[in-house]
Amino acid sequence: MELEVRHLRALCAIADTGSLHKAARQLGMSQPSLTTQLRRIENSLGAELFSRERTGCRPTPLGLTVVSRARPLVSELAALVAEARSAAGGADGPRLRIGSTASRALVGWLRRLRRRLPGTDISLHMDASANALLRAVASGRLDVAFVHEVEGCPLTVPDGLERRVLVDREPQFVCMSPDHPAAAHPVVELADLAEDRWMVDPTVDGEWDALRRVLGAAGLNPSVLHGDYQTAASLIAVGEAVAPCQPTSGPRDDIAIRPLRDDPLAVRLLLFSRTGGGAGDEPTSGGLIEAGVFADLAEAYREAALRVVGYRQWLTRNKSPLLHAPAA
Repeated sequence: MELEVRHLRALCAIADTGSLHKAARQLGMSQPSLTTQLRRIENSLGAELFSRERTGCRPTPLGLTVVSRARPLVSELAALVAEARSAAGGADGPRLRIGSTASRALVGWLRRLRRRLPGTDISLHMDASANALLRAVASGRLDVAFVHEVEGCPLTVPDGLERRVLVDREPQFVCMSPDHPAAAHPVVELADLAEDRWMVDPTVDGEWDALRRVLGAAGLNPSVLHGDYQTAASLIAVGEAVAPCQPTSGPRDDIAIRPLRDDPLAVRLLLFSRTGGGAGDEPTSGGLIEAGVFADLAEAYREAALRVVGYRQWLTRNKSPLLHAPAA
């Protein structure tokens, strides 16, 4: 049996939902059919990808590896299909092709853009790799890209791109099980996580290098598990791992999110476009993107940031300008 895209899509759905029943419903198929498909995939690979438990399905170490490799393939194919359909349709109207790494600001940004640009075909392409998104902007496959640049690990910016800085330094918090002893404190010391296994997504440019550098500077050498953060949530919830996370991450009953003492991990939030159009004050030559794209993103990020109590408290302690709405 050869793995097909539908198989990869099924594996991602199971990992995302943690349930064969929920994944089947998301995929529009019956649970017995999905169970049979998963069994055939595992038989083909010769190993289990998910452990079946009373509370649902949890990826095995091999499952984590397979899913983390499958996600970008599924995402790229979805983007290819969307682009092909758009081209086949011969749409002559304005369009805005957005690329982004994961962010809680995306929903608010898209909502604002659709209100600002009625009649514009707005598409979204997600990728864990900021460098891949920048290459897509440079080649003309995307109009703008909202990305995270890990501190100490500069992005490789192709020629012909310009950038706007949304947040110069966003601290990265840490997520852990609510039962973790460190979760009892409002701010966590790195030393309190010395015995934990850290989860890191190797497809996020610079993240592993930055984490390794920060842990090494603190004299720590913990075990590390590589996998994507969507899959990691179930492991973090049961105390199998801890992981860095965005401070805008919303509260969950099964995961505790805390800032790290002195904020050793951070990223810079940037919006890129091709020189001469997209994110600045002038529309592109084709009139596809009008002024205000960056302003809408800034408002959406501020909304997402202030919605989270822990991040709002951090912003207050650090007297962040995000606390104050910009002038109209």
